[in-house]
Amino acid sequence: MDERSFAMKTNEERLNELLDHLDSLDHIHVDEIPQIDLYMDQVTTFMEKHLGELKRYPEDKVLTKTMINNYAKNNLLPSPLKKKYTQEHILLLVFIYYFKNLLSFTDIETVLSYITEHHFDTDDESSLAEIYTKVFSMEHGQMDRLKEDVKEKFEKAKETFPSGAEGSAEPENAESLQLFGFICELAFDVFLKKQMIERLADELRAENPPKKKK
Repeated sequence: MDERSFAMKTNEERLNELLDHLDSLDHIHVDEIPQIDLYMDQVTTFMEKHLGELKRYPEDKVLTKTMINNYAKNNLLPSPLKKKYTQEHILLLVFIYYFKNLLSFTDIETVLSYITEHHFDTDDESSLAEIYTKVFSMEHGQMDRLKEDVKEKFEKAKETFPSGAEGSAEPENAESLQLFGFICELAFDVFLKKQMIERLADELRAENPPKKKK
């Protein structure tokens, strides 16, 4: 079949699909996590069920036994108790899942170190569950701002590579250039935010050097 027989999406359609995808996203709520401790197989099944929609490809795995062991080995995750993982372990695994595509293990360990040292398995009034809930409550307002920012970047790309005006690109070429410009704007935004997080992680690590492994 001729590849040209497939209808190409317009950039407007791509944008609307992205915004619809953002609307469909949700996080794991504390009350969805079992109150009983779980074995590793149960943890991976739970994470797959609740975060599976975030996978890029169907064959990807949200979490595997090897991943969990690596997180514990690299001090991202406290060791299980008698091979069982608590609700707090799962909360940390959620944070790690969001961090791991952006940050190195060293940076994740640094960012999570205060939480794991002071709010994991403690009687502190600010429990890890409460901290988790408050962090994700901030995300609700962020989503609306994010969608507006995405739309602004999209419009900026259209203005930068217009079509139809004298001296501008042909419509088909303009669509491709607009899409490229839009992707570049999104990527630059991620790049800058990643840079800021890494600088903060470096400062935290300098102020509180990680404890040497025994």
